[in-house]
Amino acid sequence: MDFLVIRMKIIPVWFFVGLLLAIYGVLILSSGLIEWSNPGAVVLARLHAPVWWGALLALIGIAYCIVYRPR
Repeated sequence: MDFLVIRMKIIPVWFFVGLLLAIYGVLILSSGLIEWSNPGAVVLARLHAPVWWGALLALIGIAYCIVYRPR
């Protein structure tokens, strides 16, 4: 009966959180890069917040995916 034992690997929820953060980061970063050439009429548009925010989210998401990857 021991040969019928199935080992199930549990994928941590933090891996999926990392995936979502990375995907959202890439989407926000790409929209910020597109917006860079044609900034809006917002007061602080020169700071390019979507570029920085998207890069930060993507880096955090990639870090979560590396740390919590299923083994």
